[in-house]
Amino acid sequence: MASAERSKKLRILFIPFFATSHIGPFTDLAVRLAAARPDIVEPTIAVTPANVSVVRSAVKRHGSVASSMVSIAKYPFPDVAGLSPGVENLSTAGDEGWRIDNAAFNEALTRPPQEAVIREQSPDVLITDSHFSWIVYIAEGLGMACFRFCVIGFFSILAMRLLAGAAADANGSDSESLTAAGFPGPKLQIPRSEVPDFLTRQQNFDKFDMRKLQQSQDRCHGIVVNSFLFLDKPYCEKFVCNGFAKRGYHVGPLCLPKPPAVGNVGEPSCISWLDSKPSRSVVYICFGTFAPVSEEQLHELALGLEASGKPFLWAVRAADGWAPPAGWEERVGDRGLLVRDWVPQTAILAHSATAAFLTHCGWNSMLEGATAGVPLLTWPLVFEQFITERFVTDVLRIGERVWDGPRSVRYEEKAVVPAAAVARAVARFLEPGGTGDAARIRAQELAAEAHAAVAEGGSSYDDLRRLIDDMVEARAAAGGVAPARQPQ
Repeated sequence: MASAERSKKLRILFIPFFATSHIGPFTDLAVRLAAARPDIVEPTIAVTPANVSVVRSAVKRHGSVASSMVSIAKYPFPDVAGLSPGVENLSTAGDEGWRIDNAAFNEALTRPPQEAVIREQSPDVLITDSHFSWIVYIAEGLGMACFRFCVIGFFSILAMRLLAGAAADANGSDSESLTAAGFPGPKLQIPRSEVPDFLTRQQNFDKFDMRKLQQSQDRCHGIVVNSFLFLDKPYCEKFVCNGFAKRGYHVGPLCLPKPPAVGNVGEPSCISWLDSKPSRSVVYICFGTFAPVSEEQLHELALGLEASGKPFLWAVRAADGWAPPAGWEERVGDRGLLVRDWVPQTAILAHSATAAFLTHCGWNSMLEGATAGVPLLTWPLVFEQFITERFVTDVLRIGERVWDGPRSVRYEEKAVVPAAAVARAVARFLEPGGTGDAARIRAQELAAEAHAAVAEGGSSYDDLRRLIDDMVEARAAAGGVAPARQPQ
């Protein structure tokens, strides 16, 4: 009976990229799928040994019940020259992060252990990250359906696909900007310095083949995104219409609905500090888990926050080892709080004292800010963040740039944003009746749409179940068991 019961389960193996910003959403998706159809879905997340704790931490956020929903499978991290043992995550690699990227794109290094864990787990369906182009071919060879989960939305995915084409067409050109031809809505034109390196070939990643990556994406059964229909419907339609994907699924925001509160846990000190501040008075600052920021820039940011005169809560990565300017903490006093430990970002954003979020425009952070109805001050650093920023400022109009000076995705080319510019941007955005208030109104409208999307009968609620049904049917087409399709 047990084996017969197990055969009815839809066994899904998730294989995320080696970064906390990817592993977290993959885990969230696994939990959401299992919670939607606990009678059918049996998810397992495959990660390297040092990343197991990242999965467990992400599962823990969903409450104690979630721990029984998701299994973890381990496979060895590739043997990468220049990385210390146990360094297997972009967030812990520091200046050697490029070696993590190279390993992820290197089929000769990474495919063998991944193929071994796939064969060992023998799932019905694979859900893979964008980095691993070969997994769809492994799936085809083993008679499994393969879906691609992108941890960013269709706006940025489509923009990168079209900008990659523009970069190829402009090969050898002196043009200082690239245009995403055929992009829905206003013209999308971006300086080369703000376009991800792997699209322009301005930095060579070992073994990276953009065309192979695109072809593998096109062969997947569909693309799943952490977004919702109201947010980026035209970009999904264009992506599918152009033949870049067979079908698209909006299943987000995965940070909603909020996980249940965990009992017997003391309130974080940063929340107690927020409790002491007036409504909509505090700017929250966080640059995510990976992108490096120079000590000189951190100093200028600190001085700018001091000069702004506004209350602030600043989450600084402990690994940066940075210390504020002499006397700064004494001068700021209780008006500012610097936190080096983990912070409950969603709780901070949901707090009534939080007026704005100064963010690097990572997709997860952008979604968490938008779903909390908090306007954004944008400061992109790497990868597709400069593209996402345009979505925030030009399309959604829920935020403003901190800095309009020269910028680059490359760390060595970054201009230091002066303290005066930081102070001016923060003070202006938080001024009553100013641009921040107008952006907040639009952010609150967007938040209402996000909550409606994940509620019963909402677009993401339905797409999550459609994804399960399509995976069940894909298994049946491959000769597996086909449980009855759930009514919508």
